Amino acid sequence: MDSSQFDVVVVGGGLIGSAVALGLGHQGWRVALVDGATQASVLAEPEPARNVDDFEPRVSAISMASQRLLEDLGVWQGVTALRHCRYREMTVWDGDGTGRIHFDAADLHVGSLGTIVENRNIVRALYRVLQDSDVVLEEGQQVRYWRAGHGVELADGRRLEAALVIGADGAHSRMRQWAGLPTREWDYDQQAIVCTVRTEKPHRFTAWQKFAITGPLAFLPLLNEAEDDHYCSIVWSQDTLEAQRLMALDDEAFRQALERAIEQTLGAVQSVSRRHAFPLRQRHAKDYVAAGVALVGDAAHTIHPLAGQGANLGYGDVRVLLDELRRARAAGLSPADPDVLTRYQRRRKGENLTMMAAMEGFKQLFARDELPLRWLRNTGMRWFDRMPVIKNRIAVEAMGLAD
Repeated sequence: MDSSQFDVVVVGGGLIGSAVALGLGHQGWRVALVDGATQASVLAEPEPARNVDDFEPRVSAISMASQRLLEDLGVWQGVTALRHCRYREMTVWDGDGTGRIHFDAADLHVGSLGTIVENRNIVRALYRVLQDSDVVLEEGQQVRYWRAGHGVELADGRRLEAALVIGADGAHSRMRQWAGLPTREWDYDQQAIVCTVRTEKPHRFTAWQKFAITGPLAFLPLLNEAEDDHYCSIVWSQDTLEAQRLMALDDEAFRQALERAIEQTLGAVQSVSRRHAFPLRQRHAKDYVAAGVALVGDAAHTIHPLAGQGANLGYGDVRVLLDELRRARAAGLSPADPDVLTRYQRRRKGENLTMMAAMEGFKQLFARDELPLRWLRNTGMRWFDRMPVIKNRIAVEAMGLAD
């Protein structure tokens, strides 16, 4: 069996894995990135978006903190050279009441609250920088097995040996399973329906989110190459039976249902792309690290999409892990030093759990229909919207701009 020696092997080349591999390569570590996709498929030029079917259905709302990380990696310029949409405002309301909250970048003295980007365009920008780096790309490869002290075994029979293996292989992480890192998880009994729509009215560079008893509906602003501001990516979380009913509708019936659900906030929904649905499950690894292993992104935690924070939590993991490994390298320590990995886990676990608890609280709050609770949440939303100091501080925290 052939083997190769590295300091770090990263398993999974998506949004998070490719970022951590690139950052470690910049620091001077010998890094290999194992990805099931090929460079040719990732780097293929995106087709122009002439209609709703030309956008990727999966998008991320990149916060300012995540943008800064991608800037530090030399990637952000490449992201913004592709389709993206900076949003300046956000409106959130209770579909079963009168509560409403409005956020505006102008109140925070910043240019935008964040940027909506198709996931594939982020990965494409990362790979464009990766191909000119010293990171070894093991493209089109699957990991057959990992065992402590024996490295990563690839499907083609080769073995990659490294002090540290980083699992960035998603919610169903095999690295997490092989390392014996248990999770705490539960099923929401909901599905998220995602697609792209074109609306009669422009989105006004605003992210719109309506909360309802059966789940939240988000319209996230998009732009095509002609900067037409009538496109939105939707994420519609619904109880499983209702999601299945909606997915079974024909395009016209679904279009009408979506138009009613968003209360014609953007006028008529003129066209809808192919729909996709995926089950929602909250998952959190009890530990992010083991001997010679660290988890990042969805391999460590998955969260309800109601606040669009999944990618940003993953980039938070990347930022902290890069910081700890930079310190380790400066001190002449192994990347798998137990104290280094423990500090990474300690710095990230509390923040991730806090965000996950907050999202669970929001979901439960809006899932209840008792009249006193409905009055309380609507009164609270109206009060909150009239308290700019508190509202703007929370917005700053969510954007990652806090001191």
